[in-house]
Amino acid sequence: MSGAGKDGIVTLASARSVAEVVERLKGILEAKGVTLFAVVDHSGEAAKAGMTMPETKLLIFGSPAAGTPLMLAAPGTALDLPLKILVADDAMVRTSVSWNDPEYLQARHGFPRELMANIAAVAQLAAAAAE
Repeated sequence: MSGAGKDGIVTLASARSVAEVVERLKGILEAKGVTLFAVVDHSGEAAKAGMTMPETKLLIFGSPAAGTPLMLAAPGTALDLPLKILVADDAMVRTSVSWNDPEYLQARHGFPRELMANIAAVAQLAAAAAE
């Protein structure tokens, strides 16, 4: 796993295909009772527009019970919530799995540090889906 860069994005590599990682993540979210709000198929939409793009999907998920306190404490946090994990074919590795680092989001929006636990699981979710 690579640490968050100055842009706040953390990325890890997976030997699994994009489809496998997406399906694993869907199953993990369901098992944990986390709401999957949407799967954005960027590559599929590119194809509809007549363009070619490596397979790229964005999963948007969360828990209102976890996210709402962050948005109440710092309303701008709503720009980055619900949480997202990007799963994409990558020229450097088979599949990359990326998400916004919770530390970066806390610094960006200034919500109280004690609320970090509400979003910290994103790294564990991404790692479990990618393994």
